[in-house]
Amino acid sequence: MNGSGGGLLDPYNGTGHGPGAGPGLDLGRDPDEVLFQFVTEGVVLNCVGLLGLFGNLISMIILSRPQMRSSINYLLIGLARCDTVLIVTSILLFGLPAIHAYTGMLFTYQFKVYPHIAPVVFPLSVIAQTVSVYLTVTVTLERFVAVCHPLQARSYCTYGRARIYVLVTIIFSTLYNVTRFFEVYCCEATWDPHLNTTLYAVQMTWLRRDPLYINVYITGMYLVFIYMLPFSMLAVLNAAIYRQIRRANAERQRLSRLQKKEIGLATMLLCVVVVFFICNILALVANVMEAFYDKIIDQLIKLSNLLVTINSSVNFVIYVIYGEKFKRLFLKLFCPQGKLLCGSPAGGGRDSPECDSVVSNGDGRSYSVRSTMIMQRANTVRNGSRGGGGGAGCNGPSRAPSLGPCVYYPHHPGGSSHHNNNHHHHHHHHHHHQHSPTATATTVLDD
Repeated sequence: MNGSGGGLLDPYNGTGHGPGAGPGLDLGRDPDEVLFQFVTEGVVLNCVGLLGLFGNLISMIILSRPQMRSSINYLLIGLARCDTVLIVTSILLFGLPAIHAYTGMLFTYQFKVYPHIAPVVFPLSVIAQTVSVYLTVTVTLERFVAVCHPLQARSYCTYGRARIYVLVTIIFSTLYNVTRFFEVYCCEATWDPHLNTTLYAVQMTWLRRDPLYINVYITGMYLVFIYMLPFSMLAVLNAAIYRQIRRANAERQRLSRLQKKEIGLATMLLCVVVVFFICNILALVANVMEAFYDKIIDQLIKLSNLLVTINSSVNFVIYVIYGEKFKRLFLKLFCPQGKLLCGSPAGGGRDSPECDSVVSNGDGRSYSVRSTMIMQRANTVRNGSRGGGGGAGCNGPSRAPSLGPCVYYPHHPGGSSHHNNNHHHHHHHHHHHQHSPTATATTVLDD
């Protein structure tokens, strides 16, 4: 959300549909600028957003399946919901106005619908963006604990705690952005005698015009809490995860199939983080230029909006590429030939309860031995981020308890692993496997 001390999703940033004018009312704009807006926001943003809505819906359906139940997947479902809200608000605030600015279509939306919904849609977009940012950090932190501190993962990476994390994040984001609801309002702009109708526009309140509010809250705190703090945390946490991957890869030939999955999942997390940084770095640059150099580059803002929307739309693609189990469930649910690839129900396919390896968390529930990683977007307009790593996911109360998940990250090169069939932890003099009686997290990536 950039412009006028706002942010990437700020519709009041001099893009031709700001306060006092309403979308598309500025008829003196440069035609090249209008064309650029139409291509980036009217065409690409809308198309990417619609595909992202479809992908996020499928992701939520698959991640909500009983065999995918886990703490990490619950966080990912919350992230997908925030991304969905972010995409919808982007289309309403940017995509549709861009179409009118270039083609003259959607007149009723521009001058009657948009002015009435903008005072509510924009605050919702900022709240969703904040939730998305910190859910991405939460997912990355969950993976950091599961990978680097598996003992603590038994206590912190549980399904119940994941629900608390999501609830706390939503409450914090809402309280932090509550003043956004008092920044603008809808007013009558003019009455057109030819059309015999009243046109409306969006106006800023005294709060949105206050220099102290703009400098401290909109500009300063926005940079710190939406960019600097989350970016720093993601960088530090993922650097630690990357070091564990390097240490594990040093003895890759000695790793078991499950251990190799853990490494692959952690690697995917880094990939998701890279996508998040790429899609949000431009928005950070635009906000810094505005805050410290008082420069607002309209094209940069529009590209930032587009990249943030892309970031909220690509998670489904990442899940399909890196998540074998996610891919199998997708084929089984949505493709006619999917069952041939996933195994027939009668034969106990790989996603059926009969063939899932499970672990008990000690409270009567059972979990698949899996791990996940994801991070996504977070940003000024969404932004978000996600990460995933390793853990175990719940398959339902009907399964018999068995061993806890085995998380392996060698402490000494050339060490040997040691398995134990009890819930007690045994430490080998070289290194050890961590058997956790408490489920940590399932992943969309493992099989």
